[in-house]
Amino acid sequence: MSRSISDGRSWRQRCARLTAVAGAIAMVTACGDEGTTGPNAGRLGITITGLPAGVAGAVTITGPGGFQFVTGSSRELAALDPGSYTITAADVTGGGVRYTATPATQAVLVTAGALATATPITYAIRSVQFDLAVHLVAEGFTAPVFLGAPDHDARLFVVERNGRIRIIKNGTVLDAPFLDIRSRVNFAGERGMLSMAFDPQYDVNGSFYVYYVDLMGGMVVERFNSTPGSDVAGASAGTVIAFPHGGENHHGGLIEFGPDGMLFVAPGDGGCCGDPQNNAQNPATLLGKVLRIDVRTAPYVVPPDNPFVNSPGTRPEIWALGLRNPWRFSFDAETAMLYIGDVGQDMREEINIASASAGGLNYGWRLMEGTACYNPTSSCNPGGQLVLPAHQYLHSEGCSVTGGYVYRGTAIPELTGHYLYADYCRGWLRSFRATSGGVADEHQSWAGVTLPGTVSFGRDGAGELYMIAGTRVWRIVRQ
Repeated sequence: MSRSISDGRSWRQRCARLTAVAGAIAMVTACGDEGTTGPNAGRLGITITGLPAGVAGAVTITGPGGFQFVTGSSRELAALDPGSYTITAADVTGGGVRYTATPATQAVLVTAGALATATPITYAIRSVQFDLAVHLVAEGFTAPVFLGAPDHDARLFVVERNGRIRIIKNGTVLDAPFLDIRSRVNFAGERGMLSMAFDPQYDVNGSFYVYYVDLMGGMVVERFNSTPGSDVAGASAGTVIAFPHGGENHHGGLIEFGPDGMLFVAPGDGGCCGDPQNNAQNPATLLGKVLRIDVRTAPYVVPPDNPFVNSPGTRPEIWALGLRNPWRFSFDAETAMLYIGDVGQDMREEINIASASAGGLNYGWRLMEGTACYNPTSSCNPGGQLVLPAHQYLHSEGCSVTGGYVYRGTAIPELTGHYLYADYCRGWLRSFRATSGGVADEHQSWAGVTLPGTVSFGRDGAGELYMIAGTRVWRIVRQ
């Protein structure tokens, strides 16, 4: 049966034309007979997800009587003849990114008078057809080592290892530091003030925290008060937590609030080489661990759901253990996943991924370096209790991992969901996307960026990412 339309062509002729151009103009088209009406008609629901605004899918539905329908978005088809319908989803490209659909093909049985629902078609990035670059934001800092900002704050706060925090405001580095505690920070070797974290309620309470090595070589987390929006910090509110270290290196160096509002601290194992005191596996010391504490009151409180609260001989602050020199860790709030870049010993650099709510994990050091036994040299993971890295690379590719962040900004939508990391020696920039199970996938190497000496990443109040190398701060941009 054919249906006449106003331009004199039959319905089938018109359909064929629309189908031919559907990919170019993202037009929904229907082909075949008019279909069944009344109680014998069936319906079919199609759901398409995973594509950014402005990018249409390419889904073709074929069925009885030569039926064919092409759509780029979710919809429900009505007046269908009962029978089997084949749904095929093709790759699409938008904004320099190629997206692949899952499932690529499926068959759905449509019955009279009922709604049949197809398995949702989910698009994901298959390949990125663009490159990244870096744009110089500011320079002239003294050993910059971290960058951060409160949410939705346009300023950039740059931590200098000598004990100062500088502000970049409207593209200019302010003369007066936001904070200056150089007189009590040990700046020798790898020591210094290593990071800061803004309280989740900073816009109300003005509290922020700094993590530094004191003059005696111990690790200190200290709280400061300030007025939200002020360019100069207020007075100290006291030490939150302090513990001995004594080594020349492996201080870790990051503090960050998790999705649960708790403060996480990640000190290193106490120093080179091979963790001779086995601190990372010793539950009685805080070194070589991830710590989790509640700083909403002073003194801090150990959260009751920490994994070792009721374990004799174990520090209850410990959230995870088995780390050598975690540099750096970060949370992806959207997926509630924790990423840890852990600097290796002789052969391997590793990145660990776990749910932010998964406490008690043992990442293996010094029993293992990456996926290889270290001490002992064999039979190092009996029972498979250790958590192996989601990703590792060998020292033939670099020397020291610098962990970064999952990109959640808006300037580079194709990069959304990718975790970025770098190597300190080679200066390359790479990324991957983690699956829901914490498996690294969709690896990318960004040839447009080479910054040897990359000591840290940073994230601003809008979610855009930065790299710090030498005395300079760079913003990651699309090339």
